[in-house]
Amino acid sequence: MELTQKVKNIQEKWDANFMKTYAQIPVVMDKGEGATITDIDGKKYVDFTSGIGVSSLGYGHKGLVEAIQYQAAKLLHSSNIFFNQPHVEAGAKLIALSGYDKVFFCNSGTEANEGAMKIARKYSDLKYGGDRGTILSLNKSFHGRTMASLMATGKEAYHKYFYPLPTGYKYVEKNDIEAFKEALKDETICAFIFEAVQGEGGVYPIDKDFIEEAVKLCQEKDIVVICDEVQAGMGRTGKLFGFQEFDIKPDLVTMAKGLAGGIPVGGILADEKVSDVLVPGDHGTTFGGNALAMAAANVVLDELAKPEFLADVAKKGDYIMDTVKSWGLDEIVEVRGKGLMIGIEIKGSASEIEKVAAQKGLLILTAGEHVIRLLPPLVISIDEINKGLEILKECL
Repeated sequence: MELTQKVKNIQEKWDANFMKTYAQIPVVMDKGEGATITDIDGKKYVDFTSGIGVSSLGYGHKGLVEAIQYQAAKLLHSSNIFFNQPHVEAGAKLIALSGYDKVFFCNSGTEANEGAMKIARKYSDLKYGGDRGTILSLNKSFHGRTMASLMATGKEAYHKYFYPLPTGYKYVEKNDIEAFKEALKDETICAFIFEAVQGEGGVYPIDKDFIEEAVKLCQEKDIVVICDEVQAGMGRTGKLFGFQEFDIKPDLVTMAKGLAGGIPVGGILADEKVSDVLVPGDHGTTFGGNALAMAAANVVLDELAKPEFLADVAKKGDYIMDTVKSWGLDEIVEVRGKGLMIGIEIKGSASEIEKVAAQKGLLILTAGEHVIRLLPPLVISIDEINKGLEILKECL
């Protein structure tokens, strides 16, 4: 990719000042509208990433922009020593939409998962004593980068270098119910955490029969079930939460990414069994529930409350998957996913396709060496979808 002087200047400034935590594509984003982003040189891109699933309402959404502007001028933050109205409203809306008992707002997905694991461990400690604190998760899962969430992540490569690691974590292969039964013989297990669709692990929807049986087995042993909906939740799969594809109701549900359309926010939903476990002093957050983030979340939740909105997400997801399958390209191994959370497994390098697509005006993601991951804004238009798919087909 040939770089303009503007981009070179920004890249040099980045290299001089920032830690080497990211391997960016050398594109500098400037503004967006709908599901189209414009860079600082004026080039437009169809966005099939939504900032890794964050910009659920796309760019320049009128209601979201107005809510943020209004709240920014009124009150940004007051802490949880006091109430603020957007916080209370967002909580009430999420409870009404989800059918859960109580909610806790934080700032990110990893925080939400850490909080959920704390709830599970305290619940178990109160009921069974302190020797029952192991968290069971699935191989190839991803639950975050802070230490406890990192250990719940079923990828050993992410654990390397960060010793000594927290203890009390165990892993089992997804969709293998016999292996799951064997794992549950460990009497120290207090919680099972899973993703309805493994995102970083290759965009694999969990098998219906497996997860329904696994949750049933956990309930029989009073093991707290945590569903990580950080990526699959907030309408991404065509339902409010990915787990709603199955006949299950987890005890705890974690979320983040698309909940506030681009403003950092995370959350934990708790069912009655565990909703009163935490008491003042057990857990908290300085920024969680701040008025600005909650003002944005209220707009997103209002959109998700419209049945036609979620139905449209499901319809567009089916359209993308059906279209890609119809190409009949030998390079494509499999197309899988739910709603607008789609994985395209290919024979070649997904990262090479990602780079070429950006050059041609399409932004996509990867999920491993051979999987192209598509997470477009939930409001993407059919015209934008068709334009993006035309570029993707050309790249493949």
